[in-house]
Amino acid sequence: MHVLFVAPNFPANQRQFVRALHAVGARVTGIGDVPPEYIDRELRGWLNGYEHVHSLGDQDAVTEAVRRVQRREWVDRLESTVEAHMNSTAAVREACGIPGLSVEQTTLCRDKYVMKQFLRSRGIPCARNATVDSVEDAFGFIREVGYPVILKPRDGAGAAGTYRIDSDERLRAVLAEVGIGTRRTFATMEEFISGHEGFYDTLTVNGEVVFEAVSHYYPNVLDGMRNRWISPYIITTNRIDAPGYDELKRMGRKVIREMKLGTTPTHMEWFFGEKGLSFSEIGARPPGVRFWDLYCWANDMDLYVDWANAIVHGRAHPRPSRQYSAGLISLRPSQDGRISGYSGLDTVQERFGRWIGEVHLPAVGSRTAEVGSGYMGHAWMHIRHPDYDECRRILDFVGETVKVWAQ
Repeated sequence: MHVLFVAPNFPANQRQFVRALHAVGARVTGIGDVPPEYIDRELRGWLNGYEHVHSLGDQDAVTEAVRRVQRREWVDRLESTVEAHMNSTAAVREACGIPGLSVEQTTLCRDKYVMKQFLRSRGIPCARNATVDSVEDAFGFIREVGYPVILKPRDGAGAAGTYRIDSDERLRAVLAEVGIGTRRTFATMEEFISGHEGFYDTLTVNGEVVFEAVSHYYPNVLDGMRNRWISPYIITTNRIDAPGYDELKRMGRKVIREMKLGTTPTHMEWFFGEKGLSFSEIGARPPGVRFWDLYCWANDMDLYVDWANAIVHGRAHPRPSRQYSAGLISLRPSQDGRISGYSGLDTVQERFGRWIGEVHLPAVGSRTAEVGSGYMGHAWMHIRHPDYDECRRILDFVGETVKVWAQ
């Protein structure tokens, strides 16, 4: 099988998809915006070819790159795993006659307004929402549902560009900041649902879930991304067979059926609170922040190879050990500026070294990132432990103990 893969070199774990495709016998041609001379030797060894485009956001350029390959040889699949590339890749598939996720399916998984209208009509509990293209739209929605509300891009990913709004004054400020009323902006507003937040991920083959994982945010994403003093973390549980997750797994499978998703990873955000379980959003892609790496480490498996087998051979039989719960903790600098040092690392290493995995510590002297840069935008650490509660305690201890100093 010949697979075209979009953006083989960035983000960092993109190369793992290429490695896995190569490992299961596929011929892989990369399509990327990095000149070929910057593709490292290891990645080049997994690629049969590489098409350079000036921008992966230029759909016409990507289409022409695919057609160049098709003029040379047969193409079986065109795959992308980054949220920002999903819509354009689907359009190129349809233009070039390549099977895979359709434009309609991808739109359902990208446009927050269309997504929730579609799923709510099929019995999936979702927050009430509306499109917001003007100041009048925004205040009309407030009259309907009241405060607090959330404003987010219709095609955004994660917490990027997301605002919680609690008052008319705050609403006017946010609308001005994002340009609603002054320029063409696509946004959705939805009622704020209080409760615990997490995500449900799957690898789905021909509509059947062959791998699933449940993960939790501590604290919820908006709080974690907005407050410097918090060291937020995400933890995936090895207690996925506990009966408390049955409703979530049923809801996730229903979403997959209603959207007619065939062979694809999925990433579903959810809330659980006073109103019970609510669906938040879905992406037909793996989760961000290299979370598949954490699934592999926690479960003694290679999920990338399972995905590649699904794409290339139409089947996959993952065997997760469920031996560990595992988490990613983000460690924020004390202030904006440049990193001046770290403290608490020796203490953490002495007490929990056997449970520590990959660690990223920006070099002393390097410039800090903005507070809301994401879970891997600062220093970070992987932790795992056989007991979920103990894994949480370790993550809490790391967050309280490790300090990233800046000046």
